[in-house]
Amino acid sequence: MKKLITVAGGILLALSLAACGGSPGNGSAQPPTDQPAEPVELVVWESLEGPDEFIKQAGAKYTESHPNVTIKFVNVELGDSSTQIALDGPAGKGPDLFAAPHDRLGELVSGGHILPTANSAGLSVQESAVKALTYDGTMYGYPVSSETYSLFYNKAMVQDPPKTWDEVITFAKDFNAKNKGKYGFVMDVGNGYYTILFTTSNDNRLFGPDGTDTTNTNINSPASVEGMKQFVKLREALEIPAADLGTDAVDALFAGGKAAMHITGPWNIKPFTDAGIDFGVATLPALTGNTEPAASFSGTRGMFASAYSEHPEQAAEFAAFLTTAEMQKLRYDITGALPVADVAVDSAAAQGLIEQLQYAFPMPSIPQMSAFWDAMNNASANVWNGADIQKELDAANKTILAS
Repeated sequence: MKKLITVAGGILLALSLAACGGSPGNGSAQPPTDQPAEPVELVVWESLEGPDEFIKQAGAKYTESHPNVTIKFVNVELGDSSTQIALDGPAGKGPDLFAAPHDRLGELVSGGHILPTANSAGLSVQESAVKALTYDGTMYGYPVSSETYSLFYNKAMVQDPPKTWDEVITFAKDFNAKNKGKYGFVMDVGNGYYTILFTTSNDNRLFGPDGTDTTNTNINSPASVEGMKQFVKLREALEIPAADLGTDAVDALFAGGKAAMHITGPWNIKPFTDAGIDFGVATLPALTGNTEPAASFSGTRGMFASAYSEHPEQAAEFAAFLTTAEMQKLRYDITGALPVADVAVDSAAAQGLIEQLQYAFPMPSIPQMSAFWDAMNNASANVWNGADIQKELDAANKTILAS
């Protein structure tokens, strides 16, 4: 029998419901019978390969109880929506709702592209998700999934996953020597989403403890430099240039049974399962001098009501519907994404990621985050390829603060 895991497990923020009779978004509001509601079509931007099917099925379910409202899915990928809303919204061609990662929140708020959460008192979601979607004291959007990344390992190759990065190196070097054409460990080394974990020892956090310090990134702090030295040391077990270790390449190695360990997240649970890999998920190895797993970025996928929508109330109601336990279970079943509501899931892999969430910290959502990605990606790849760590991190810090 599979063990059921409660996702919210102790961190659920049960936000009190508004006055009895229902608040906007709890699915109970209905128009008076003598005043038939006008037909409304809500346009929703979301990604393909899972989220699209969720929106379609959730939309059909919502229309059952709100027959005047229909949901139209339009494909705009998560990474493109924040840029596209700035163009299409003012031109009157935008959506009523769109999905975006929470680290774009500051950019969306400062641009005037999204509306505050209309019905936060009617939501029951994780406190961490509320925090992730709160900017300057105001909540925006509706959390629909959470994520982080951790250590995936092939059970046929790894019986006891390493607890420290030094152990990762020792294992991988030995594994490589005994298994020609295979690798003990792989990761996307030119992606700041992952490499940030090496800078997180002793509570060293990007933009400070609250992620809001616009004067200091901490990217080039002594702790970050020491952590990136450990990152570079991984080349002893993975002597491949950064350009050949992109996300697609390392995912394919693990899915093909050619890598024993890999750093990735919940989006790969289904592909790896479909590939026939018997894998486990463990918390990240600890950095030198630390006893707890390394801290990872955590992300919240938000569904945001467009400031340009002609149907803001209906958009808010449908977005809130997507946060309910029933819809969160549906999203998990379709996409494998970690729910933000108190939902029981039956995946051991999901449990491993939930455990890592205890050590994760939300990606900062201040506008400067838009400059972080290219700067940290470039610095990570250059450092991996042999560039001076301090110089690369200083350059990244300068670029980010100048944005």
